[in-house]
Amino acid sequence: MNIVYLIGLLMAIFFTLFGITVDLTATPPIVFDKLGNFFDLSSLLIVVCGTLSVVIACYPKLAKSFPAHMKIMLRAKAFDPDIYVEKLTELAQIARKNGLLALEEKANEQTDPFFKQAIMLIVDANDPDRVRSILENDIEQTSARHQEVVAMYERGSNAAPAFGMIGTLIGLINMLKGLDGADMESLGPNMSVALVTTFYGSFLAHVIFNPIAANLTARDEEEVLCRQIIVEGIMAIQSGENPKFLRERLMTFMRQKSREGGEGGQAKKGKKGREK
Repeated sequence: MNIVYLIGLLMAIFFTLFGITVDLTATPPIVFDKLGNFFDLSSLLIVVCGTLSVVIACYPKLAKSFPAHMKIMLRAKAFDPDIYVEKLTELAQIARKNGLLALEEKANEQTDPFFKQAIMLIVDANDPDRVRSILENDIEQTSARHQEVVAMYERGSNAAPAFGMIGTLIGLINMLKGLDGADMESLGPNMSVALVTTFYGSFLAHVIFNPIAANLTARDEEEVLCRQIIVEGIMAIQSGENPKFLRERLMTFMRQKSREGGEGGQAKKGKKGREK
């Protein structure tokens, strides 16, 4: 579970409500009656339904996958580079001892379709250049599909403030039309209702759509990194590279802190083995 995203979302909602309800000059300082000032059904429908309509119109095929996108975004550490490095190192050891054909059994154990495909390509003794071309093209196409999903939420982020402004303009036009002979005391409340749509649009863009787009981008980067590791590892296994050198090469794909942690873990493991 992506706890950090949920914490950030709850904090954004909390501090927004805090800013609306807290008045240090009042007694008591928390005034819940102010919440009513920020609710207007017409404004809410204009912003939310208008934004969703634009998103659906621009991305009709992707819009039906909202639940799947939320599931992906909330999933934490679905692609762990360390795990793939260890699996590839193990495969390199098996291939060195028993040959590439011995990897077929291991390929059938993999839950990642890309990893399974990569192993089977070298088991079938395909040309190395062809293997790399197939796998890299798969990565590019997958990332392109992911970026299209991210673009959908970015479009929503752009559309929400626009509909907030549309709602504000509608409210202002209606208010100005009714000024002739109207009670001037109602001017403030009417202006407040007109402006609340801008609030809805900004909130929807920056608290809902932007974080979703950012998290989906992060998931895409994690998956691409792991797939790049798979490609390099598979090509090295096919060429018969030493498992130890293979592991060192794959660790260069990760940040220095992760590398040191991984190497430290291996060193400790080796030390325990020698003590036994």
